[in-house]
Amino acid sequence: MTSTATSARSIIDNVGGVENIRSLTHCATRLRFELVDAGKADTQALDGVDGVLGVVPQSGDRLQVICGGGVESMFSAINALPEMASKGQPTDAEIKAQARSKARGRFSWLDNFFEYLSDSFRPILGVLLGASLIIATTAVLDALHIVDFRAADKSATWVFVDAMWRAVFYFLPIMVAYNAAKKLRVDPWLGGTIMAALMTPNFISLSDPNVVSETTCTTNETLGTTSCTSNIFGLPMQLNDYGGQVFVPLMMVAVLALVFHGLKKIFPASVQMVFVPFFSMLVMIPVTAFLIGPLGVWMGTGIGSGLAWMNTNAPFVFAILIPMLYPFLVPLGLHWPLNALMLINIQTLGYDFIQGPMGVWNFACFGATAGVLVISLRERDLRMRQTAFGALAAGLFGGISEPSLYGIHLRFKRIYPRLLLGCFAGGLTIAFLSAPFNGVQTHAFAFTSLLTISVFNPMWVYGVSIAVAFVVAMTAIIFTDYRTPEEREAARAGASANAEGTDAAVGVGAGGITLATEEEAAGEVTGAEHAVGTTTAVGAPVAGEVVTLADAGDAVFASGALGEGVGIIPAESAIVAPVSGTLRTVAKSGHAFGIKTDDGVEVLVHVGIDTVKMDGAGFDVAVAKGQRIEAGDLLVTVDFDAVTAAGYATTVLMTVTNSKALGTVKPGAPASVNAGDPVIAIESAAL
Repeated sequence: MTSTATSARSIIDNVGGVENIRSLTHCATRLRFELVDAGKADTQALDGVDGVLGVVPQSGDRLQVICGGGVESMFSAINALPEMASKGQPTDAEIKAQARSKARGRFSWLDNFFEYLSDSFRPILGVLLGASLIIATTAVLDALHIVDFRAADKSATWVFVDAMWRAVFYFLPIMVAYNAAKKLRVDPWLGGTIMAALMTPNFISLSDPNVVSETTCTTNETLGTTSCTSNIFGLPMQLNDYGGQVFVPLMMVAVLALVFHGLKKIFPASVQMVFVPFFSMLVMIPVTAFLIGPLGVWMGTGIGSGLAWMNTNAPFVFAILIPMLYPFLVPLGLHWPLNALMLINIQTLGYDFIQGPMGVWNFACFGATAGVLVISLRERDLRMRQTAFGALAAGLFGGISEPSLYGIHLRFKRIYPRLLLGCFAGGLTIAFLSAPFNGVQTHAFAFTSLLTISVFNPMWVYGVSIAVAFVVAMTAIIFTDYRTPEEREAARAGASANAEGTDAAVGVGAGGITLATEEEAAGEVTGAEHAVGTTTAVGAPVAGEVVTLADAGDAVFASGALGEGVGIIPAESAIVAPVSGTLRTVAKSGHAFGIKTDDGVEVLVHVGIDTVKMDGAGFDVAVAKGQRIEAGDLLVTVDFDAVTAAGYATTVLMTVTNSKALGTVKPGAPASVNAGDPVIAIESAAL
């Protein structure tokens, strides 16, 4: 466990555990906890945690843990703890639920149906991905002529390798039945058992006339298929190979749920454990074998044949329609019916033609994420860079789109139009290039990633198409951005390399205030990067009465964690620059400004206490982040009457946030001052 992760764990333990946390937010320097019982927090132990600069208890079971420039990393590490999944940022599940709620239609049964399909497949995503990568590896070896995986006389070693991935797809009906049963509040082992009964060696042997005399088989000369029936209890039963089937378990469990819950109403609780499974199996195994199984196979084959007809007779429509649909299906979990059809196609036709166009959508999705990553690198947005990098890696090497969707795309409304542009461009490309080949096909179910390109044929058509989708989506994001102007400004404020302090409590995505990089804040920048000792005084940002930080009314500033400084009770509405330099940060709410002088002195001007909660009301900002300013230039005009009416203190707080890296920083004594009068003396600035 990394040091940050260890500290995050210690912080949670010492605030009384996750169950003692009502909410957690952060500003640019501190974690802000609202606790169930502040008495459970061990402030002494918290103060000794690596990375914690101080602890400030507040009224109302609130607690502030000061982390300085490392607050972003600490906040992220805390939210990464498994038990903190429901605290702080919204989880993927919450975003997904929000998306589903927006998509709710007039018919609740239809919504429930698609959720049933989705939840029946989602838990087995990992093993499907694992099998997909095994298939991709074997395909590469086959393409390099190292092994012929289509040969009839494979060695025992490679027959065993086949078993490694075929296990997932052959026994998929049992896995789906288990998950579907859980979804419908049925004993999942009961669902799995009923499906397994139709996959036992005993059931399979019924299809061999040499073993069972009552079995007869006929061959369809046109299709080259063989169908068998056998007399069971004097009734004809159509025999099928149920390995890889998905419609059958889904239909079976839906009927099983009615039987299971009906039986629970009949039998008293004391004997349900014995008789409910017994009668459920006694009823459902024959019903599935005689009726549901053959019907499910017929339905899957019919739908697959219909899509195959569309792919053959309207290939342009098909190739463009699939990637354009997926961006709307995947967030809601509605893509699994199409994924199920892919498995049916492989089972019945021996190949699938849906995965090629689907890959176009996936790479358009990954391209949009790559565009976000480029922007985050350019703007030094650490949080988004980490999110985008992880999502892109999961996509390109695992074929998983959910991290991109739930972590980025669904959070920013400007992304989808650009993503769809990539889907359309890639779909159009695959439609044109694959026309002579009757589409792009694959003989395996594979998650569409860089590692599985080799399983598609023609491989060059697929490769060019996904590259077009990726590049178009990425370029569209890079050149037009993925955020609204407001979101962009908030992100830039929060990304200025790990801030040194304001009182700006922010929620998710609101951004913090930053002044210097983490290395600069720690005083680790070499003399080659800053001039030495030219700033000797910091002027008053406003006319008024100087007070000490201890008397200013903010415990965090008073603790000195944000550097030496003063408070000024303002007599005017104009707040001016106390030094000349560059504006490293400008709070979106207009209440805080970070200035860095040419010789590396970092000054924070914080207007009022808790005024971030006014969300900019009464603040008329006159400058922008990155702007060069001179001492005395107007920063913001403040309606202090409005601040007072809102219930907040008007005291203007000003500190030299990197005081520890300087020689001697002396705050001035209480006195009446005009704007620009020296109020903080810096005797030596040897950085």
